[in-house]
Amino acid sequence: MTDSPPKLATRKQIRNICETLALGIAGGLAVGLTGFPAGWLSGAILAVSIAAIAGRPMTVPSSIARVTYVIMGISLGGTVTPETVAGMASWPMSIFLLTVAMVLLTVAVTLYLRVVHKWDVPSALLGSFPGGLATVMVLAIENNANVRAVAVVQTVRVVAIALLLPAGLAALGLTGVPQFPAHRPPFSAPGELALLVTVATTAAIAAQWLRFPGGLIFGAMVSSAVLHGTGWVTVNLPMWLTLLSFMVLGTITGTRFANMDIRTLRHLAGAAFGALVVGLAVAFACAVAAAWLLSLDAGPMTIAYAPGAIDAMMVLALALNYDAAFVGAHHLSRFVVVLAAMPLVVHVMQRMNKKAAEKGAKDAKDEPADGG
Repeated sequence: MTDSPPKLATRKQIRNICETLALGIAGGLAVGLTGFPAGWLSGAILAVSIAAIAGRPMTVPSSIARVTYVIMGISLGGTVTPETVAGMASWPMSIFLLTVAMVLLTVAVTLYLRVVHKWDVPSALLGSFPGGLATVMVLAIENNANVRAVAVVQTVRVVAIALLLPAGLAALGLTGVPQFPAHRPPFSAPGELALLVTVATTAAIAAQWLRFPGGLIFGAMVSSAVLHGTGWVTVNLPMWLTLLSFMVLGTITGTRFANMDIRTLRHLAGAAFGALVVGLAVAFACAVAAAWLLSLDAGPMTIAYAPGAIDAMMVLALALNYDAAFVGAHHLSRFVVVLAAMPLVVHVMQRMNKKAAEKGAKDAKDEPADGG
């Protein structure tokens, strides 16, 4: 009798996982087969997000997420070519300009949330950070910010960017040229395929163990890129497996809305989408300016400068036929810069709040004397 509840709970969890994955794959297929840019990813996000907001228990186990990240990393690394390596000379300046862009974006969104929606300083600042969601939420709790508001704004940013960017870039005619046809069929060289999977998986696990940001996807991507770039490996994973990983990633992204109160989401929708528009406008303007200054294509630069989730942006690069290594390098740099800046900015913010509180206490203490 005592064993029954765990078995029922386990069956329920399995049922929820199967429902989530089935819904995500169905959504990815429905949109992807229409030819919509990055439809395999955005269709899954849309389907699962709607179900999660409607109250369905959407969940994906971490084990499936880890395998998905490794598969994506291998596929992304397979896009590296000699032309990619030759173009790396322009990356340092572009990454520097990206840092400037992220500062401008953070300031713009903070001012928007403060002036338009009257948010307090900690909530506005943490809601504006272009990345590092987990760290942002910890800082929000520690600094007495509006945790729910920050969570909604940050979640909408991550999900909406993955949905909106592909359509926007396609409408502007900024998609690239397909990169995969250069590879031999995956099973034409089983030895090479085995080497690719073994080395990439080992590198991914090592990077994750070392706590490297996005370790699984970046470890697999870098090792795959080295193997393909040196010519040791001339095959890549089957296309169907790559597309499946797109849909699973979209499913994982959509689950960010799980357990979110619809009334809270509706109440904060204005702030969330306003912050999204302001942030995207600043990022796009900076990306276009950087592309013009460095004589680079605006399409890849837009994805590289977009304040979205690292994994989703790299998959978008692949789906839109951009240089995934270029985009990945920029988003890794953004992630590192944001994480490094957060403690410093929060420290300054705390000092400002402390001074304001001291000034308020002093003014309140002096009021009776002035009145007398």
